Amino acid sequence: MDPSMNAVAVKASPYPTSGEQYRRHVRGDDNGIAKVPAPKYRYAAPSAPWPWMKFDVDATSVHFPSNAPGSTNASECHWNQYPQNLFANWTPNQVKRSQMLTRCSDCEASIVYKVNMFDDGKFCSQKEARSVRANDMAHLQAYWNDLKPPPPSNVRIQALFIEDMTVPVLQMFGTRYNVEPFFFASSANWIPSRYQEDPKALEDHITVILPFIRTLKNQCQRPVTRTRQATFTSAESRSEEAEIQLPYEVSDEKEIIDTRAPLPLPGKSYCLSSQTRTKLDTSKENKVLIQDLLSLHIVRNTTTSTIISCHPSSKFVTTSANRLQSLVKRMGDSRSKDPTLLFLAILWYALYAWDEAFEVLYRYINALEYDVLQFNNIKLTRELHNLQAHILYYQQLLRDFCRSVEFVRDTPNPAMNAPWISEIEREVSAKLLRTEANNLISEIERLSRQRELLSDRLGNAINLAFATVNIQDSKAMQKLAEASMKDSAVMKQLGYITMVYLPASYLANTFSMNVYQINPPTTGTLAQYVEITVGLTLLTSWIAIALQKYNPFYPANSGVLCRALWPLFCAYDFISRETRRWRRLRDNRSLPNIRPSH
Repeated sequence: MDPSMNAVAVKASPYPTSGEQYRRHVRGDDNGIAKVPAPKYRYAAPSAPWPWMKFDVDATSVHFPSNAPGSTNASECHWNQYPQNLFANWTPNQVKRSQMLTRCSDCEASIVYKVNMFDDGKFCSQKEARSVRANDMAHLQAYWNDLKPPPPSNVRIQALFIEDMTVPVLQMFGTRYNVEPFFFASSANWIPSRYQEDPKALEDHITVILPFIRTLKNQCQRPVTRTRQATFTSAESRSEEAEIQLPYEVSDEKEIIDTRAPLPLPGKSYCLSSQTRTKLDTSKENKVLIQDLLSLHIVRNTTTSTIISCHPSSKFVTTSANRLQSLVKRMGDSRSKDPTLLFLAILWYALYAWDEAFEVLYRYINALEYDVLQFNNIKLTRELHNLQAHILYYQQLLRDFCRSVEFVRDTPNPAMNAPWISEIEREVSAKLLRTEANNLISEIERLSRQRELLSDRLGNAINLAFATVNIQDSKAMQKLAEASMKDSAVMKQLGYITMVYLPASYLANTFSMNVYQINPPTTGTLAQYVEITVGLTLLTSWIAIALQKYNPFYPANSGVLCRALWPLFCAYDFISRETRRWRRLRDNRSLPNIRPSH
């Protein structure tokens, strides 16, 4: 193995675990990415008196182990008894319930990446690498013996990034650095937390569990299988229809929006062809937004402070320990003796990830707005609501991010009160920490404002989608009303025709009756038939028009008497119109022919 590698390979111990069963339970997302568990916030603080306890199941009495309860000396207890060797109130049932051991990695080896910062503020370039065989307890004990001694005296900070943390590695580090089990339990269960533990005169422990969102290339693209008819709303093609393919599948089935699940964002670009007016999908690189986790624990003291970054399992697509170690090594030299600055600098990685995620979201929302403007499809609101739910969830994550930075800023390092650190150095270091923390908080506030803008744009797009659908419904109702009016006019014309022919038909049927009183010998003439028919038709029309409440032949809201005199109103209107027309013609003829003078 190359000795320049900054890693320690630790084989997994033969201790039985059920981590693979857990991962089989959480696996099954459409993108092949395991969904993070729902956080149980009540178990994330070490001040809670009942860690991972069920009151209706656990016994009322606690049986402490044979060694001294709560012993904090790592040399007095064996590491494979963690956490009971240091924290006696953590019973085996509580450890099992917290899944801090069962959610460890089942890989054959853990990789421990290490970065040392010297007293001059520079990082060490060359590190050691060591392999420990799997089923040999002697080799595990040898690694434990190498882990116990303190680092060299010229090392100010050592950062340990543990990839695929197995059960023995967890127990070794928990015992060696006296780490509260809450750190490993919160990390395994993705519970956002921040707290200070075991504060002393010149030493303390700080834990920050920070979930955040980052962008990942989506290898499993969503299939584009369904087509829908969409109406183009432009003026030149409003009446034309084209078959389009949406860049994501629109399902009519009931879907559950899970904000902790990965959010696929298919890359899209659009081109409208003037010949076919179809939407051409020239897909770019697809992205997916996943939830990542920073699990950081720092032991601050006057000799060598230790930063532990926990990466329990690679089945969750989280940032690797190797990547985080390489980013830390690229940081500049530290001007402060406070290790909290390096701890704070690691949190900037989450901000970079957030910023990139919002860039991808911005482009995707632009594409969705294009869909809403071009295609009158109410199904688009499902995608909009899904995005809105995730963005609302991101608000909570950003607030936790801001509170974590404020907690680091407002929790001073007790080791800085050492007598060999001057007051000037102490003030300069505190001022530098506040400045850097405030800069990070300012960037988080910018992300919060950007999130609010994206949320408002989604709300506007949702309203536009509903408004577009309502407009289309109104147009359809208008067309239906116009068709009904045309049908009504046709029926009215048929009614008028029927009214005209009804008396004639009645009289023809009457005169054709073969009854003596009507036709003893036939004496009627055609002229008599016409006279009676015309008279009866006029009488029928007069009665039909008079019975209507609204008719152009008489004023509106007229009484029965006025409606009965509608022929007089009709004659008066006709005479008035003709008189006005005659007067206008007379006045036009009487005007002199005036020519313009030159």
